[in-house]
Amino acid sequence: MSGHDPDTLEFYQREAAAYAAASLDGIDHHLAGFLARLKPGSRILELGSGSGRDAQAMLARSFDVVPSDGAPAMAAQAEARLGISVQVLRFEELDDVADYDAIIATAALLHVPRSALPDILMRIARALKPGGWHVASFKTGGAEGRDSIGRYYNYPDKAALEGWYTSAGPWASMEFEAFEGGGYDGSRSHWLAVTVQKPV
Repeated sequence: MSGHDPDTLEFYQREAAAYAAASLDGIDHHLAGFLARLKPGSRILELGSGSGRDAQAMLARSFDVVPSDGAPAMAAQAEARLGISVQVLRFEELDDVADYDAIIATAALLHVPRSALPDILMRIARALKPGGWHVASFKTGGAEGRDSIGRYYNYPDKAALEGWYTSAGPWASMEFEAFEGGGYDGSRSHWLAVTVQKPV
């Protein structure tokens, strides 16, 4: 089952340079809090690295970062910013087992078709080491759809996220944080960040 929407992936391939140029500096507050849970040197897989902004901040904090993106042109933009290799990796291609201390997907899994998300979350759980952490952020809304520039969003509510993550577990803990944020299309949205820890 495909873990990506072809039109959305093509958007990021086509708009990679403009998207990277519009990326703001600094990391989101929920990601800063997440990183505080991790030891220096922790091995972190980033799914959907985009411009490389967050990977750059994590590298500066002495984490062992493995950046990735599903769009080759977007990965090239991140490589130019970071000066290190960025994997071209679609979510459904994640096959690692117990390899990472943390997996970060900031504004990335929100593009996964709802029918495919349980499988992607199970892949993430499998790729984490025992005791490993995962964080992801989603635009909320309750019903899947597309934004004004054609990108697909799964737009979950908290109950949907709880169900998907619970089915991919077990997890030692699961936390949610609601916040307001903007987007590339200039709109403001309600967001949910979910943080889970794999049992030791």
